[in-house]
Amino acid sequence: MFKSILVPVDGSEGAKKALDVACLLATQADATLHLLHIPEELSHETTLVWGIGAIAIEASRTEREDIGRQVVEKAAEAARANGVSQVETVVGQGDPARTIVSEARRRGVEAIVMGSRGLSDLRGLVVGSVSHKVSHVAECTVITVR
Repeated sequence: MFKSILVPVDGSEGAKKALDVACLLATQADATLHLLHIPEELSHETTLVWGIGAIAIEASRTEREDIGRQVVEKAAEAARANGVSQVETVVGQGDPARTIVSEARRRGVEAIVMGSRGLSDLRGLVVGSVSHKVSHVAECTVITVR
């Protein structure tokens, strides 16, 4: 069905569920998974899945990028454990929605699979979630996982 799938991962449970769905799609079609992490400055401390731990509110950009590399590598390990053989990772920068759409376009992916909610807080409800923004702007199929 899809030969190239972008999966934004932020360490949240929603991103982990989206990765599981993307792995199912990828193994059925022998697709390449492009795993993208965009380190964000959060207004609250959060705990990440994959056993990486918490990101402190006062974490520096370098610390967020280091944790971001860990998140994307753990996601890649999970994808390979789920039978996906072609996995690429990237740590991006900038506004999450814009970066996701830009990476999808740059890589020519056929689908983006992402969680409906990530690590954002109440701001996402007021301003609009990243998944909502991506689904309206992306030129490819966008699958949002709850």
